[in-house]
Amino acid sequence: MSARERPGRDHPAREPRGARPASGNRPTPRRSGTGGAQGRRSGAAAPRPQTRKSRSVAPAGPSLVVGTTPALARATGGLLVLAGLLGVASLFPTYLVVDGQETQLAAGLAGVLSALVVPLTSIAVGTLLAAGRLPKFGLAHAGVAGALALGGLFIELYNGSESTDRAGREVVAGEWLVTSTVDRGAGWWLGVLGLACLVLAGGCALAAWGRTVMDDDGALDPFRPGLAGLAAALGVGTVLCLAVPSVGLPELLETDPRTLEQSVIEQQGPEALYGRPGWALLGGLLLAGAILLCSVLAPSLRPRLAAVGALLAITATVLAAGLAGIRDAGAAELEWTLPGVGLLLLGFAYAGATVLTWRLRRR
Repeated sequence: MSARERPGRDHPAREPRGARPASGNRPTPRRSGTGGAQGRRSGAAAPRPQTRKSRSVAPAGPSLVVGTTPALARATGGLLVLAGLLGVASLFPTYLVVDGQETQLAAGLAGVLSALVVPLTSIAVGTLLAAGRLPKFGLAHAGVAGALALGGLFIELYNGSESTDRAGREVVAGEWLVTSTVDRGAGWWLGVLGLACLVLAGGCALAAWGRTVMDDDGALDPFRPGLAGLAAALGVGTVLCLAVPSVGLPELLETDPRTLEQSVIEQQGPEALYGRPGWALLGGLLLAGAILLCSVLAPSLRPRLAAVGALLAITATVLAAGLAGIRDAGAAELEWTLPGVGLLLLGFAYAGATVLTWRLRRR
């Protein structure tokens, strides 16, 4: 063996190709984003640095979460639309035939407006609810409108049946008539059916409320106590105004021929809502209680649009009563009273509270 081929100290033996190195001299693997399968995984998982500058964007409004609208809620919207259509249809036929004279609800501009406020509102809200949009807004409106319509239904039953039991002069659809004989017309039947549909819609709304998902971020929560106090004050004022007739007979001045002294004589005018007997008294008490109770509870409903829908129903009812006072004041020998003026102003105040509830948001 020659000296070139003999292994020595200066020339260590070369390991065969593919042999595994010893544990102490194991080479460190190269970790890179491009080399090997593990390198490709680590390179893909590494997040890229953010180069854009973060900026704060003001929200456009409170968030609103709306779930699937149940079939019962859509049916409630259909009942609201049906009640509104029946209310509109009741304007044109004969309402009641009192002492041989036919009366209609559409008596003058004020009469048309007073008879259309509640039906048109029901049609608009019911259409939205039947389409599945803003379900708790429509359900809150239907529940309050149904509670208010229950008292109106009993009052209409009195006008068409029991008013002859206590015959006297009454204001019927803007006419100052003697209720000796009363015959029901097609307009009365359509109005009663419309009120019954509203009552049924209110019951369906209560049943569908817990099954309906709709909520917001509570933007109205800081203002709810103040709104509840405002609505309660408006409800008390409305109940007090309903205790006195919206129209009455003017006072008479009588002069004594001997002493030439003048004395004021008050004439017996229309009876107040709480002064009538039977169904009318029950309906008046139910209407007053519903207005007061719903005024207190409406601002506490969630979400914010549910409170708006409830206040809208009260607004339509009170405003219709105030406009009916203007219609009745157009009758012969009658004049508009201070409670009638207050009832109309309270209707506009409820409208303002409804708009305020819709616009108030926590910023």
